[in-house]
Parts: sequence; structure tokens; C-alpha cells
Amino acid sequence: MAAKVIMPQMGESVAEGTIVRWIKKVGERVERDEPLLEISTDKVDAEIPSPAGGTLSRILVKENETVEVNTVLAEIDGEAPDEGAGASVAGPAQPVVSKPAVPEAPPTAEAARRIRSSPLVRRLAKEHQIDLTRVQGTGEAGRISKNDIEAYLASAKAERPAPEGTAPSLPVPPSSAGAPAAFTGPTQRVPMTPMRRQIAERMVTSKRISAHVSTFFEVEMTRVAETLVQAGAEFERRNGIKLTYTPFFVRAAVQALKQFPIVNSSLDGENIIYKRDINIGVAVALETGLIVPVIKRADEKNFLGIARALRDLADRARSKRLSVDDVQEGTFTITNPGIFGSLLGTPIIHQPQVAIMGVGAVEKRPVVRNDAIAIRPMVYLSLSFDHRVLDGALADQFMAHIKVALENWDESVL
Repeated sequence: MAAKVIMPQMGESVAEGTIVRWIKKVGERVERDEPLLEISTDKVDAEIPSPAGGTLSRILVKENETVEVNTVLAEIDGEAPDEGAGASVAGPAQPVVSKPAVPEAPPTAEAARRIRSSPLVRRLAKEHQIDLTRVQGTGEAGRISKNDIEAYLASAKAERPAPEGTAPSLPVPPSSAGAPAAFTGPTQRVPMTPMRRQIAERMVTSKRISAHVSTFFEVEMTRVAETLVQAGAEFERRNGIKLTYTPFFVRAAVQALKQFPIVNSSLDGENIIYKRDINIGVAVALETGLIVPVIKRADEKNFLGIARALRDLADRARSKRLSVDDVQEGTFTITNPGIFGSLLGTPIIHQPQVAIMGVGAVEKRPVVRNDAIAIRPMVYLSLSFDHRVLDGALADQFMAHIKVALENWDESVL
């Protein structure tokens, strides 16, 4: 009997989804838990795994079509789904939490038999000399999928040190922001992707709702930069996470939000809603646009916990394994265009929040210290805030608190 592929319920408030791309075509073989299609909802984009192994016999919903949840999208002829799992597709699962910096030897035969994976996954593991016992599967009951293998390999490649004398390359801008590759006439009309349409609608809505004002601060990063140099290698060796500037900014923002809780609020009519939890959204650039996964209860995490959460959310965002819950309930947002070389900007507030902080590039610049010119690593921080809720004086005090925290960074926090 054919297994049905169902449009999943990606969150309680999500009623429909758009088919972005069919990864497999009719007549092609697909393994259980292998990525089958990509969908987009008003909350998150996700790569959906196959509920069963077999041949994709029918595609019932075409690309760019929007349908309600529980709609049958396709049929697969072959093995039936696991008993009790149903034929519907599960949403993105738990994060991959164990990825060594370099591929390791393949597992023993006994260990391989205990691992839930498809023949395709075991073949890929053998080809790339990956120890499957070191990869946590994201499928049903921990089953390892092709997507997990690809994420593992991408992580290993990213963590390998560059050869000496090799200059680091800048991140590649999202392809959706670039010009079309070819023209068939003087112009080319390209429909917006579902994610781009949602971003456009939300940005216009935010500008219409909030009274946007921006303030800018220049911050010296000497203490943070010294911490990166002196403790970065040991931090990575001990925790398996490359130390970057981002967790420093998140940690400083969390401390400032504790001192100025109104920045962690939202506006409902004539009422200001203060939020007990500090949930930090961190913008992640994708090929199709921008998404803002959220570090829940960041005020309860230490520095390592923040660094781990950042790594996990970024990895899952880029591999399209975020759940709806991962992008909800943010109370304050940080965006970092500095990774592309931007010095400063005026980001648009992520509704219903009242402020968003932009982080520019950390660059060495000449500054005056003790009446002498010195070279210091510097960064511009911007804060776009809703003037309906925050006055300029309070916004500047909030940013001054962040500036002091970064310029006087305590290495013991690590």
C-alpha cells in the first residue's frame, strides 16, 4: 500500500503551507527520513523528510502551491511507515549536538547494527569515513538521515583551520538578493519566494506600527578581542564550539535587559507588557532570506549555554530543521550585518518587540587614548527602538550599559 505524504502541522497557529521545492521527482527512489521536499509557512521554512522508503509514485501538489495542513501532498510506493508513526511527515526534530571537527573512522559492525539508519546513510558514512555512533539522528527514534550526514560534514569542513597564509573569505551573500543569472529580454520578472513575501509584509507592517528611532554607540572591543585570542583555543577544545564575538554581544544584551526591563517589553493598545523571560532572537542569513531563531530564557544561561544555543540554532536554521517554536516568543533581537563588512545600520524592529540591536564589523581603528593616538579594535552598535515605549534617554542608558560590559569584559565569565 502506498504511503501518503501529508502537509504537517508546523505549530498550533499554522493552518497552511506552501510547497517551495520537491527534492525528489516522480519515479525516483527515496529512503525513509531522507529529505523529500521543502515547505514554507508564515512561521518557518523547513525541509521535510520522507515518512517511508520506496519510490515516489505521485506528486499531488505542485511547487509554489499553498494548501491546508493535513492535505495529501504525494504518495510513495514501498515499505510502510513505522507502526504507530502514521503516514504523515514529522516536522524538524531535535538538534545535532555531537559533531567532531574532523571525520572519524567508520563504526564497528556491532555498533552499526544498533544504529537506526538507511542503506543510503550507511553508504555515505562509509564513503566519508564517518563514525555514525558520533552523529545523533534527527529522525524517528533517533534515526540518522542523509540530512544529518550532510550537516555533520558541513560542520567538520567549517571547523577545519584554514592553511597558513590563507585569508579568510567573506560570507557569500544570499543568492536571492543577487541579480538573475541570465536575461531573456531587457528585464526579467521573478516571483518573490514565500519567505521573501513574508519578510516584505512584516517589514512594512513594523514601519507602519512602530515609531522608529535609532541611536549609535562606538565600543572598544580590546578586552573581548584579548579573550578570544587567549581563551578561544581552549574554549573550543573543551566545549567543541568555536568562540566568536556573537555570544559576547548576546551576554551583554541580556545583562542590560535585566537592568532595563522595559526594553524587554511589548505594547498592547495602551498597555506596556513586561516580559519575565528574556528570549533573544538572533538573525541568521539564509540563501532565501533571513530568519530569527530565538534563544529561550537566555537570562538563565551562562556564557557557554548561550554559545551552544547560538551554534545549535544557526546550524538548524541553515539546514532547515527549525521548528515553529524555535522562532516564536522572542523579546529582543540582535542582527549582525558586520559579518558582511557593514559598519552600522538601522534595522527594523521585529514585532511585537520594542527594540532591535545591530552589530557592525569589528575593525581596528585609530582612536584617542590618554591624549595619544592608539590602534584599537572597535565596533559600532545601533539600537532601533519604538519611541512610543522608549525615550531616547532610556535607550541611550541601555546601550551605555552594553558598552561598559563589553569594554570591561570579565574573562572569568567564560
